Amino acid sequence: MNEACSMVLMPPSWQWLGRQPYLPLWQRMQRRACDIAGGRDEEVIWSCEHEPVYTTGRRGIDNRMMAELPAPLLRIDRGGETTFHGPGQLLLYPVIHLRRRGIRVRDYVHMLEQSCIDVLAGMDIDAGRRCGFPGVWIGAGKVAALGVRVANGVVYHGMALNLDVEPHWFQAINPCGLTLSAVNAKDYADLPPMARVADSWCGRCAEIILSRLTRE
Repeated sequence: MNEACSMVLMPPSWQWLGRQPYLPLWQRMQRRACDIAGGRDEEVIWSCEHEPVYTTGRRGIDNRMMAELPAPLLRIDRGGETTFHGPGQLLLYPVIHLRRRGIRVRDYVHMLEQSCIDVLAGMDIDAGRRCGFPGVWIGAGKVAALGVRVANGVVYHGMALNLDVEPHWFQAINPCGLTLSAVNAKDYADLPPMARVADSWCGRCAEIILSRLTRE
C-alpha cells in the first residue's frame, strides 16, 4: 500500500490574499513547502494579484523584447521563461504534497490546466489546451501560463490567469515563447470581481486534487 492510500488526506484549504508584492510571497511559498515536507504544516492553495514584476525561471530562455523592462525582473526557482505578473492577473499558488497524494508532476500540470479551463467554462469562455505547450488557450491566444517547482515531494508556484491585464506589460516580452499573443478573459465575457473568480478557481482546484486521490 502506498503512502497516499495509507492515510486519509483532506482537500487543501485555500485563501485569497489580495494584492501582494512578489518576493515576500515567493519566500512564503518556499517556507510553507519546507514545512509541509517536514510534516509541520498543512497544504494550502493561495490566490492573489501581484504588484508589477517580471520573473524568469532557473533555465529560462531570455525572451525579452527590450533591454529595459518596465518593472523589476527576478530570477526565481520555477521552470519556464520570463513572464509578467501584475494588476489584472489572477495567480493560483497550490502548495501540495504530490508524493503523499501519489500525483505525478505531469498529471499535476494537467490538473492545474483543467481547473482553469473549468473556471473559464463557468464564465461561458471556451478555453482549452494546445498540443505540446503548457498553459490554457482561447483560440490562438494564451490566457493562462504555468510554472512549478517540486522540492522534497512538495510542489509550489502555480498558474497565472489573465483577466484584464494592460497589454503594454506583455509587449516587453514574448510571453508565449511563440509568435502568438497573450489574451485577456475580459475580451470574451463579462467577469465577476477577481476575488470571486479566485474563490471559484481555488475550490475547483481543490476538488480536482481530492478527486484524483479518490479515483486511486
